[in-house]
Amino acid sequence: MTDLTDLQPTPITLANGVILNYVRAGQGPVLIFIHGAMGDWRSWGPQWRAFTRHFDCISYSRRYSHPNPNRMPSPDHSALVDAEDLGLFLDALGIEKAILVGSSYGGFTALALAVAAPARVAALVAVEPPMMRYAEMEPEGAVIAARFRAETVLPAREAFARGDDAEGARTLTRGIGGKRPADAAPPPNTVMAARLQNMLAARMLALSSDEFPLLHPDALAALPMPILLMSGAQTAPVHAAIFRALRARMPNAQVVIVPGSGHSVSREMPDAFNAVVAGFLDAVSAPL
Repeated sequence: MTDLTDLQPTPITLANGVILNYVRAGQGPVLIFIHGAMGDWRSWGPQWRAFTRHFDCISYSRRYSHPNPNRMPSPDHSALVDAEDLGLFLDALGIEKAILVGSSYGGFTALALAVAAPARVAALVAVEPPMMRYAEMEPEGAVIAARFRAETVLPAREAFARGDDAEGARTLTRGIGGKRPADAAPPPNTVMAARLQNMLAARMLALSSDEFPLLHPDALAALPMPILLMSGAQTAPVHAAIFRALRARMPNAQVVIVPGSGHSVSREMPDAFNAVVAGFLDAVSAPL
């Protein structure tokens, strides 16, 4: 079984002119992995062997992530734009319907496509989608969200605006990851190197006019496909607040909170993540 990093990504041009790089392996129902804000197609290494045994797996880099060459201006870049790209990506590959597994902003993207085109999503796994508007719907969450905006969003935006991309990326990394458990190992060098290669993706989100657009609660509650929402028990307060508000408005979704994990469950607790997602997909396999 091939490891993800043994593969070379293939570029594909979408109908809107955007170029996305992707890798594909395995057999079975189509499963698309969607990475977070400062990741790329390599982010799913800990999942690749486990899922290519049973699924036709695709891992791709979103619009501004490594090694995509896209540099076109996008002042309103958001999960809505990424969802449009993902729909066109499915078109370009001739895929009518797929399972979506997204982490962080990738989970946000997956939910955005599910709302826009529910018939194209067979099942969906979203790990802590950063849907800030949901935290702001609750009094306690609104306080936490305001603090996150003041301490992370605005300083990162200011850093990117003055051209200090490295400081902007560091600010986002600290804010998104939150306080790490005392016994947690730092991110591997490969993870940090990948983040540095994806500063353009972070920059385009940070400078967007609305990087956290609202997906209406009624639309999410009405989604017809099987949905799994996953969170880390030790995640940052802002993610915990978003997750509480989101799950309360999605009674149709299954919910799993992974002990010992922070925001990046698929990387921090890969065995637990793989087991939970595999079990969920096995249980809902009939409609896939």
